[in-house]
Amino acid sequence: MTAAQTSDLWWKNAVIYCLDIETFLDWNGDGIGDIQGLTERVDYLAGIGVSCLWLMPFQPSPNRDDGYDITDYYGVDHRLGSLGDFVALIRTAKDRGMRVIIDLVVNHTSDRHPWFRAARSSPTSEFHDYYVWQDEIPPEPKNEVVFPDAEDSVWAWDEKARQYYLHHFYSHQPDLNIASPRVRDEIAKIVGFWLELGVDGFRVDAVPFLFDTGGIAGDVDLDPHEMLRHLRSFISRRRGDAMLLGEVNLEPKDLSKYFGGVDGDEVQLLFNFPVMQAVYLSFAREDARPLAAALRRTVRESDEQQYANFLRNHDELTLDKLSDAERQEVFEAFGPEEEMQLFGRGLRRRLPSMLGGDEQRIRMAYSLLFSLPGTPVLFYGEEIGMAENLEIEGRLSVRSPMQWTDERNGGFSSASPSRLRRPVVEGRFGPLAVNAAAQRRDPDSLLSWMERLIRRRRETPELGWGTWQILETDVEAVFAHRCDWQDRAVVAVHNMSAAPSVVRVELGEVPGEPKLDDLLDERPAIDTIEGSSIELKLGRYGYRWFRIMRPDQRTPP
Repeated sequence: MTAAQTSDLWWKNAVIYCLDIETFLDWNGDGIGDIQGLTERVDYLAGIGVSCLWLMPFQPSPNRDDGYDITDYYGVDHRLGSLGDFVALIRTAKDRGMRVIIDLVVNHTSDRHPWFRAARSSPTSEFHDYYVWQDEIPPEPKNEVVFPDAEDSVWAWDEKARQYYLHHFYSHQPDLNIASPRVRDEIAKIVGFWLELGVDGFRVDAVPFLFDTGGIAGDVDLDPHEMLRHLRSFISRRRGDAMLLGEVNLEPKDLSKYFGGVDGDEVQLLFNFPVMQAVYLSFAREDARPLAAALRRTVRESDEQQYANFLRNHDELTLDKLSDAERQEVFEAFGPEEEMQLFGRGLRRRLPSMLGGDEQRIRMAYSLLFSLPGTPVLFYGEEIGMAENLEIEGRLSVRSPMQWTDERNGGFSSASPSRLRRPVVEGRFGPLAVNAAAQRRDPDSLLSWMERLIRRRRETPELGWGTWQILETDVEAVFAHRCDWQDRAVVAVHNMSAAPSVVRVELGEVPGEPKLDDLLDERPAIDTIEGSSIELKLGRYGYRWFRIMRPDQRTPP
């Protein structure tokens, strides 16, 4: 692999950090986070080792769906700043060695978008075919409604147009008509515009819905994967190192199709929803086998594609790919109360509260996340152990203001609490107990530990670039795997149980008289290898990373 190729595939060894600008830092004191506030905190993010920022929608919007209902794809919401502020943010991030990707939300618009207003004004409008219309509601499968708490159909009547329009999400978010060549041209213009402003790629929102032609009248001869290949090709011509991160929550056999064929010519990164859901089942059972099974079903080897691993994102923690009984196990373990659950399929909690604030278990969970084959993704506040605010409605419970200090509003804003975009978490996980400033001064804090973990992950390219295999153990609660790259191998072992364990791990092929370099601890006494197996002592929720080296290889610092 040449240096140029490694640069083009920068996302293979990236650490991605997702944030919502309006809840990150309010710099002008109006109660809403802004681009200038984020720019002021770029050094904080670079300092903890983040190499890629993922920005949730910041374009003009009525904010009926937290910015995912966009009214102008080429602008910045005036509450957050200006295009000039955005360019300054990009420049600052690049100066600190960080990439920036943004949400690409083109499966629907706001019903206040000028395109939709023109489309509904007349069937002869040039924008009418930007959306999907029907005179009568066609037969539809019941499971197409994404938000069953708010909608009972994917069709809504428009009085002005005197027709029904398609919306897989909320009725105020009409679906764009991907079958229209003009819509596809608009999408290309949108990505081209933001690439010119310096973004390094896009997290593509709800990819299967973007390319769904099921509600369009007549015979629509469009291959969704062909359209995705065209989009990838267009982006690659503009920026050879630009990346697409796809939100595709499907079964493994369907999920992998979005990478493309043997050439991997669609998206480069896919969120690994099946593995994320299996992780929580393994945590609930204190049994590594569900995770091992999910990895075997999902992850394949390729230089040109990879999965993005996460424990939490900005939506509900969906568990829809688990069986009803499995989902109930996770609910009982991590969200037994009805207010903690959403849509009957997920949880609206953050990891620290789900794990009862048990810091050893929290560290084990993030050690596992960063060691899995793929690219780790963090949601803002995870590095300090923020919790959800269940007083905030629905999925937004996990999108409360970032907790910077123990001052009023957690240091997020100087505005009065009543003016905040959303209320700050209170109680056990509130800013008095959980904030970045205090943890930066404490070498034993979660934030200090996360900085070391992120640094070690970026220094361990085997995990991002290598081939991987699950290793056999003699304890069901212990998950062990190995990643090989070039002439080095890294092994990670995680005990998912509260019970300490002595476990034997079968390492596979090892060089004669190898050295073991411990990667996370302060170089304790190294365990000895007997043949191709090793015996490890793991405490409650214990974890280890170590590199297997030849006797003649130099130990990294």
